[in-house]
Amino acid sequence: MAKRLHHHFEPEKGWINDPNGLVFFRGEYHAFFQHNPYEPKWGPMHWGHAVSRDLIHWNELPIALSPDQPYENSGGCFSGGALVKDNVLYVFYTAVSEELGQTQCLAMSRDGVHFEKYPGNPIIKSYPSDGSEDFRDPHVFEYGGAYFMVIGSGKNGVGKILLYRSEDLINWDYRGVLFEGAKYGGVLECPDFFALDGKFVLMFSQMGRKTHSTAFITGQFDGERFLPEAEFYPEAGPHFYAPQTFHDETGRRILIAWLYSWDKTPDETVPYAGALTIPREVFFCPGNGALCTYPVKEAWPLFAKSDEHVEISENCVKIKTKKNEPPLRFSGHVKQVDILTDTKTIEVFINGGESSFSYWF
Repeated sequence: MAKRLHHHFEPEKGWINDPNGLVFFRGEYHAFFQHNPYEPKWGPMHWGHAVSRDLIHWNELPIALSPDQPYENSGGCFSGGALVKDNVLYVFYTAVSEELGQTQCLAMSRDGVHFEKYPGNPIIKSYPSDGSEDFRDPHVFEYGGAYFMVIGSGKNGVGKILLYRSEDLINWDYRGVLFEGAKYGGVLECPDFFALDGKFVLMFSQMGRKTHSTAFITGQFDGERFLPEAEFYPEAGPHFYAPQTFHDETGRRILIAWLYSWDKTPDETVPYAGALTIPREVFFCPGNGALCTYPVKEAWPLFAKSDEHVEISENCVKIKTKKNEPPLRFSGHVKQVDILTDTKTIEVFINGGESSFSYWF
C-alpha cells in the first residue's frame, strides 16, 4: 500500500481536486476543496474542508457543502471562492443541475464550519451572451467600495474571464469580458484576481494543457477594465492545477494548488487520491520583477536532500524522475535550487521561486 504524504494535505478517503475558498477566518487557515467522499475518483462534487494554524499541519473537518439541492443535482457543488464580511464567511460556488446547467450560488457561515445555503440560490442563474454553458468557478473580491466576481468561461474556442459587480454580495450585475484570448484555449478555469504591490494579477488555469497550465497576467484594473502588461508562468510542472490565493493576517498573498492531474490513474490499493501543494507565497522578485511563488517560511524546515537525479549547470536544471517520464528542464541563469520531496511528490523551486516544477510519482 502506498505511503501517505507527510507534508501535504490529502483526504482521509475519497478524491480531491481544486482547492476552494481559501481564507483566514477566526484565527485559522481554512482550505476547502473539491471532494468525492465516496471513492478515490471524480464523482459528485462536495466541498471538503480542512483547517490549520501553521499552514503545514491540517485537520480535516466534516464536509462543508453537499449537493443536496435541486440546482446541484448533476455534478454537485463545483469550485469557487470565499470572502469575510462582518464576521460572516461567505462562500461562492458553481452549482450544476440538469435543468439549469452551471449557475453561481452562495452559502454562509458564522463559525466557519456549519454553512447555510442562501434560500434565493442561484444568485446568478444563467451565463451572459459573451459566455457559454462552461460558466464556473466564481472568485469574489472587494475593491473601491464594491464587490466584484470573476468567472471562468469561453465561447467559440476563445477562453474568457467574465466580470460581475455587486453592492451586497447577493445581487450581481454583469459588467463584461475582463480578459480573453484564443491562445489560452477554449475555456479558462478557476480564475483569481488580486492586488499585489501596485499591480493587479489575473490568474487562471488552461483546461487541457499538461504543463505551464496556469497563467499569471499582471496589469492595471480600474473597476471596469483590466489592462494587461506582462505574462508569467512560474509553474512548469505537469501535476499542478487550479491554484487559488488568499491574503493572510500578516499581509502575505498565499497560494495553494491541486497536486495531481486528470490523467493520473488512482492507486486502487488506497482509498484516497490527490493532494494539495505546500502553500506558497506570491511576490515579485526584487531583482528582475518576475512574478514568483515560493514555499511559505513555515515550510522551510521541510527542505531536505532529494533522492531524485538532478543535473545543475549555470544555465540549465534537468530533473529525472523515477518513472519513465520526460525529464523536467529549466533554462536560464541558475543561482539557487530548492527541492521539497515527500513520499509521492517532488516540488522544485529555482532562483527563489522564479520557476517551479510540481510532480506526483
